[in-house]
Amino acid sequence: MKNPEGFSLFSSDTEDCIAVLPNVYYWFSMKTLTVKLTDQLFAEISRAAAARKVAKSEIVRERLVQASPKSPSLWSQMADLVVEDEDLPADLSSNKEYLSGYGANHTD
Repeated sequence: MKNPEGFSLFSSDTEDCIAVLPNVYYWFSMKTLTVKLTDQLFAEISRAAAARKVAKSEIVRERLVQASPKSPSLWSQMADLVVEDEDLPADLSSNKEYLSGYGANHTD
C-alpha cells in the first residue's frame, strides 16, 4: 500500500502485519515541525507525556491549541448587523412591499 507521496506504508519485513496504522495517521494528517526547547521545557513535556502515557508530540499539540487565540464565531463577527426587535413585521422577509426603495442611494 502506498500513500500519495509514494512512500510504502509497509516495509518488506512487516508486510503481513496489521499494526502499522499509526504511520498511516501521521502520513495523511500531520505535518512535521522541528523546534528547539530549553532543557527545562523539554523535561516538563517529557514528564507530562510519561505521566499520561502519550507521545511528547501530543502534549506539545495540546499546549499549542490551548495557547492559540480563539477565532471569533461568525455570529459574534456579524452581531452589529443583526436586528433583534419584537416590533419588526412578522412577514418582513417575505413581503415585497418592504423592499420599496431597497438598494437606492441614500444621503444620510
